[in-house]
Amino acid sequence: MKARILCMIVIVGFLALGILAPQRLMAQEKENEYTALLKVLSNSKHSLADGIRQATKSTEIPISAKFELDDNGKLSLSVYTAENGLTTDAEHSVLKELSGSPEAAAWSPEVEVFKDPEHLKRAAEQQTLMVLSQMSLLDVIAKAQKQQPGTVFSVTPVVVGHQPKFNVLVANNGRVITLAYDLWGNIVRAPK
Repeated sequence: MKARILCMIVIVGFLALGILAPQRLMAQEKENEYTALLKVLSNSKHSLADGIRQATKSTEIPISAKFELDDNGKLSLSVYTAENGLTTDAEHSVLKELSGSPEAAAWSPEVEVFKDPEHLKRAAEQQTLMVLSQMSLLDVIAKAQKQQPGTVFSVTPVVVGHQPKFNVLVANNGRVITLAYDLWGNIVRAPK
């Protein structure tokens, strides 16, 4: 009987490791990505809000923005936009990314019009959430800056657990703080 119980405990332990290990691995990969990004984030001569303002042209509306490392491991400022604004549905809009190095005096992004399904789906979801929101990306950044000291380096509208929200990442003293706001600007997740 004891051998059976011990065997069951070992099996449950292995199952737990099999389930939890990939989650821990993904969290560690994200942490490593942020660690490298945080080391070079201060090299930017432009804020996230600067990039959003520059990407806003006549009817073009920013739908998400972030600092990230590009394919060469260099700092990049990326802003997704809906070219035809928020009055045209995603199917009939031009969804694109403006990205480039924020380390020069002038941010001169390259423009990529999305054609691949992965980017089109993500951008269409973001555009739809922006249509539903009372807040612009600049409004969300302003709220986050009032609530949390540091550098806002990502603002993204997402759906998590059937709830639409803005995920905001803030770099502060080498740490990443995650804030979340509903589409009306109410905090739904404060820093710990």
